[in-house]
Amino acid sequence: MIRMGVIGAGWFTTRRHLPDIAANNDMELTAICRRDKDALAKVQQAFHAKCVWTDWREMLDGSELDAVLIATPHNLHYEPAKAALERGLHTLIEKPMTIRSVEANELCRIAAEKRLQLGVALNPPFWAHTHRIRNAIRNGHIGGLEALSMFWLGNASYVFGQAPQPENLPGLVPPTMYRSDPDLCGGGYLIDGGSHLISEMLWMSELKVRSVTCIMDQLPSDRRALLTLHMEKGVIGAISCVGDSNYRKRRVLNIFAGDGGSVRIEDFEFKVMIESSNHDIELFQENELQPVSGPIDNFADAILNRDTLFSSGEHGRAVVQVVEAAYVSAKEGRTVVIDG
Repeated sequence: MIRMGVIGAGWFTTRRHLPDIAANNDMELTAICRRDKDALAKVQQAFHAKCVWTDWREMLDGSELDAVLIATPHNLHYEPAKAALERGLHTLIEKPMTIRSVEANELCRIAAEKRLQLGVALNPPFWAHTHRIRNAIRNGHIGGLEALSMFWLGNASYVFGQAPQPENLPGLVPPTMYRSDPDLCGGGYLIDGGSHLISEMLWMSELKVRSVTCIMDQLPSDRRALLTLHMEKGVIGAISCVGDSNYRKRRVLNIFAGDGGSVRIEDFEFKVMIESSNHDIELFQENELQPVSGPIDNFADAILNRDTLFSSGEHGRAVVQVVEAAYVSAKEGRTVVIDG
């Protein structure tokens, strides 16, 4: 049985990760940590952790654990993750992995040295349609990749404290407004929701980014960003990321173009068309596929040597490198080269 500790028992954790831990037969919720005592008591009552803490250092020192989930504000990921890894604990971190690439590098180094599982809860590696598309690209169904485009528009104004919270939000406790503080958030919408878009492009293409050019509507807390990426093998990529759209629903249009065909993804239902040069066309939606393991279940399987991590620390680090380069580019008005 994997003894799990959770650092950051907040809104998203109570709607996703804690229910998944409770449903996993290989996991036991041993400890939870949150600074707000009233919210902590509410989470404890709902999920029945063996012990509760308001200080993560005391939790790591005082609980017998095998693994931890870290779901704190973005700028508070690195320190508890490093401490957990140094104690020999498998570690799963909410996105973004860290807000600086030097921190992500250090976490990957420690995990590798200690042979620990280090995962990052970025969404795309756990979606059914991305697995289908990644396999199609690997198998040459659209030939060699040439250009990639991602176009996402949505409205996350309420999590930045700029709009009323929607009624009947899922989750046991309301979200905190840490994203409204660019120091806690590490930036604005790009580092938050935009991390998923960068993850999707990198994970499905399996290409490294060599340089990044970015413009943003405002700094340090952006709502709109446009990135151009120069990638391996001469591939170019573009990401349009809007987090304050006034349209009634989220809009998605992603295209992966190869020299032998293309992949087109539309809307948040993820309607996918794969077209190859021999005129074969394949249409499907995510719900037509078998479900893919979520971050918690995949993390447990990796710890127990039943599977590999879909979203590893190395993948999380690659996303952090692009995000960090984008903010430098937008601030300094130049193209930023990514080393390594």
